[in-house]
Amino acid sequence: MTASRKRSRPASLQPGLRWRRIPGIMAKSGLGQDPQSTAAATVLKRAVELDSESRYPQALVCYQEGIDLLLQVLKGTKDNTKRCNLREKISKYMDRAENIKQHLEQEKEDGKYHKQIKIEDNATGFSYESLFREYLNETVTEVWIEDPYIRHTHQLYNFLRFCELLIKRPCKVKTIHLLTSLDEGTEQVQQSRGLQEIEESLRSHGVLLEVRYSSSIHDREIRFNNGWMIKIGRGLDYFKKPQSRFSLGYCDFDLRPCHETTVDIFHKKHTKNI
Repeated sequence: MTASRKRSRPASLQPGLRWRRIPGIMAKSGLGQDPQSTAAATVLKRAVELDSESRYPQALVCYQEGIDLLLQVLKGTKDNTKRCNLREKISKYMDRAENIKQHLEQEKEDGKYHKQIKIEDNATGFSYESLFREYLNETVTEVWIEDPYIRHTHQLYNFLRFCELLIKRPCKVKTIHLLTSLDEGTEQVQQSRGLQEIEESLRSHGVLLEVRYSSSIHDREIRFNNGWMIKIGRGLDYFKKPQSRFSLGYCDFDLRPCHETTVDIFHKKHTKNI
């Protein structure tokens, strides 16, 4: 999985205020040669590289992981001088991580957040849960889905699987809006019946499904009322057909190969209705 984006720098990275790399980890770190110290140095080196490339979400993850590793190293360090040096490094990395975190939160508030994920052909590990769980929390009560291809049997199953994700904790989804196109062929009856069955099943869980049809819909996007908006090039139908009913990936979609597609993730302060 790769991600790319264009975004403004946090204030501490604006020209003239460029954040200085913390000495010690990148060169003569003073850390031991044990696996934990080596891992900390490697992860934090990657964090600084991502930081300098303005890839802040990934940098933040690496900073947090590196800080956790340094804290473990600190617990096992007896020498007082080394402990003081480690505390100083940890403090500076924590400050930097907090600075990035605040910057990303501000981008969300300003509606400027944009993350792009490129799913390569035959890539695995992109189940709906893996892709969406980061953006689903207890504040999500309403979801809007625009996808012209919720028609055929496997597409109805895709939609059902996505609905199953929405009713799991921590979500508290009460309403799901689906805008799709009406199958004009022989599968129209199957489409209508399938969506009706999903609607009835959701109702038994206290969730309302509202389905509308449009003959002119082309865009594919999913919006949550906590401000997140996800646009997938192929909509929900980005999984390849399994090799057989008893092949890996038939049940667990993290093991299912994908078609090549792009996922764009935005955050807006307010989510409008379809």
